[in-house]
Amino acid sequence: MRYPALLPADLPPHHRPRHCATRTRGSWLRLAAARPLLALLLGLSLFLAAGWTPVQAQAPNGQQEIDKALDAARKDMEALRKNLSEQTDDAELLRRRAAASDIQSKADGIADKLAPILTSVQARLTELGPSTDTGKEARDIAAQRAELEKTRSTLDAQIKLARLLSVEGVQTAESISTMRRSQFQARLGERRPSILGAQFRDDFRNDLPRDMSRLASLRDELAAALGGTPGWVWSILLLAAAVIVGLTVLAARQMRRFTASRVPAGRLRRSFHALIVVMAATLAPGLIGQLLYIGLDWQGQLPDELETLISGFAGILCLGGYVTGLGLALLSPSRPSWRLPDIPDRIAKKMRWFPHVLGPLIVLVWLLDRLPVSLNGSLSTTIAVNCLVTVLLVVVIVVGLVRLERTRRKVLHDPEKGQAPPRHLWLLIAVSLAWLMAAGSLIAVFTGYVAFGNFVAKQVVWALIVLSSAYLLALLVDDFFMSVLGTPPRDGDAHERGYEPRIRDQAAVVLSGLARLLIGLIALIMVLGQFAEGPMELLQRAEQLLNGLSIGQVQLRPAALVQGFLVLFAGLLGVRLLKRWLITRYLPTTTLDLGMQTSATTLFGYVGVVVAVGLALSALGLGLERIAWVASALSVGIGFGLQAVVQNFVSGLILLAERPVKVGDWVSLGGVEGDIRRINVRATEIQMGDRSTVIVPNSEFITKTVRNVTHANPLGLVQIKLPMPLSTDAAKAREIILSAFVDHEDVLETPAPNVFLDGIDAGNLVFNATGYVGSPRQAYGTRSALLFEVLQRLAAANIGLGKPPTMLVSAPAAPLLPGITAVEQPRPAPAPGQEDA
Repeated sequence: MRYPALLPADLPPHHRPRHCATRTRGSWLRLAAARPLLALLLGLSLFLAAGWTPVQAQAPNGQQEIDKALDAARKDMEALRKNLSEQTDDAELLRRRAAASDIQSKADGIADKLAPILTSVQARLTELGPSTDTGKEARDIAAQRAELEKTRSTLDAQIKLARLLSVEGVQTAESISTMRRSQFQARLGERRPSILGAQFRDDFRNDLPRDMSRLASLRDELAAALGGTPGWVWSILLLAAAVIVGLTVLAARQMRRFTASRVPAGRLRRSFHALIVVMAATLAPGLIGQLLYIGLDWQGQLPDELETLISGFAGILCLGGYVTGLGLALLSPSRPSWRLPDIPDRIAKKMRWFPHVLGPLIVLVWLLDRLPVSLNGSLSTTIAVNCLVTVLLVVVIVVGLVRLERTRRKVLHDPEKGQAPPRHLWLLIAVSLAWLMAAGSLIAVFTGYVAFGNFVAKQVVWALIVLSSAYLLALLVDDFFMSVLGTPPRDGDAHERGYEPRIRDQAAVVLSGLARLLIGLIALIMVLGQFAEGPMELLQRAEQLLNGLSIGQVQLRPAALVQGFLVLFAGLLGVRLLKRWLITRYLPTTTLDLGMQTSATTLFGYVGVVVAVGLALSALGLGLERIAWVASALSVGIGFGLQAVVQNFVSGLILLAERPVKVGDWVSLGGVEGDIRRINVRATEIQMGDRSTVIVPNSEFITKTVRNVTHANPLGLVQIKLPMPLSTDAAKAREIILSAFVDHEDVLETPAPNVFLDGIDAGNLVFNATGYVGSPRQAYGTRSALLFEVLQRLAAANIGLGKPPTMLVSAPAAPLLPGITAVEQPRPAPAPGQEDA
């Protein structure tokens, strides 16, 4: 009986490549050296065959080969589906699932290869047109049409058969996965005699001698393999192992120096250093394990069971080294400044033993799990080994949790409160869950549910490894994007060089978030992958998603989505660069004013965005006809709920095209008066005299009356009206006022200023002085300065101003209180000259 392993299930032994028993040492070396070249030549030939073969030259021999391949695949699929529901061997189910997935992949490849050929044949038939019934068609054209129709029928049948095989492969793989999950659940719920009972002890005592004899046979085979390798080979391999260890230490040291000197300061330097530690700890054991495998298999005559065990041992050494390096990288007990998580130094130093124990323990657990399978051990021995594995894992987990809590309380002990601060909620949940799973694992083992207890213990360790790896990768990608993209240029001229720090920071945050989300999803899949579906099955599921997701008649493929986003990004970037080129290089060389330049740039931006979106949708696989269908569907919603938005948008386009108002104009609209600062898609920004901004919908400029002060003439009018007594010398007063206008530097010479006599009003001469300035925005300040100057000059010439008439409105006063009347107020004395008024 097989139990879930710590690592995802590998391929069964009879599916791994076997070394020929008669293989010599020289032939093995030549084969190993020739494999990369053969793979390269094979890949090149497939690429040339798939991509460079003319579609018109689809030879009959090629069609026959495809027919043979499809027929063989169909027969293989029928054999895989035969008696599938009666299979209980997990290894056989894995083999059939891998074969079904392989048939599905090959069928998809054939269909994808034949699809463009069928399209080409259909295009040629369309060019020839339909056949005529008059019999006047040329013989060669009729023969060519008949050949093309025959080829089209053959290709269509082949593509349909390939698609059918692909669907059957997916369905078969899904059925096998469902069966494996059901068997896995049944195996977890299976109960065996408890290891504490007498029945188990009797069975184990009876089966132990036979299992020990098989173990002795395996030991003899291993000793024979050791002795069959010459001593000089072992000497070279030991020297190579020492060189590997030395090179690993030297490379890690050099990479550490490179990190400290070349990598930007900050968290990226620390996360990159942690990655180097993990890589060094992973590569060295894996290479040494591979050297051990080469030494034992030097003669190429290892038995299948021993060869499988040794080849897997070389791989598990990589995982053991990876776990040890990952723990040391996160704890970093000897270099606190390089530590990524916020862990106190004393806790990190106290827990440094944990990765050194967990890594070798994983190797030991794997070896104990594989030994009963390689020996074809008895059921009682298998149960005993699984119980031992579970106890070892639970003991390490419990000891780690206890020492971590004790150290935390000592380090974070508060003398005032007399206890350590409470743990974070997520940490409390994680620790409590680990305790529950450890206790449940031991209880399940001692009560007979050995498979369940073994699985739970291994799941705790596997989740710890995956989550720690995800944490390190998440920090690494976040530090990378924030350091590389989020840092603005150091020379301080970001805007002049075309960089936008705000855009860079946003891009860094978005990319970092997407990368961490992807890492989190992969970590979740890896953790859940132990539940009867290994990473290979999950990878095959992910590979099926590459075929796309159908939504109605739209086929969304991941590759098309990426292509669409890339096209959209490139289009928007191109529009942005072209707008900058128009603003900085081209438009300044034209005779257009600033407002027209801004309008033209804005219109170009709108058109460019529409074109970029259209190209992105086309790259996504949405044709123009589907885009038109979506637009017609959206028009219903626009007609009901988006009338105002569309009206303002169209009005904005009219403003940019007709330019009744433009950026920089001084307008007055419905009591709002100020300068137009910006014309957007929906509204226009007007800056008032008090520096406040008013947002006016664009439709207001189209449907209402607008006073544009600077539309035809940008000059500003300065007007001053002064009343003077009738006794005033009018000519002298006019000369004084006109000289003040002429002497002011802001008053234009053309049109020339002038002073008019409006008439006589209420015994006063009313003088009206006018002058023009360069902009209406200068009129108010210039008028104030001129008024000060004119009053000063008039006062120096002893010319006074007349008094305005006083208007009195009398009405009977209402009594304030009953019986009390208001006292009549005396009339004010009339002003001089108004006695007869």
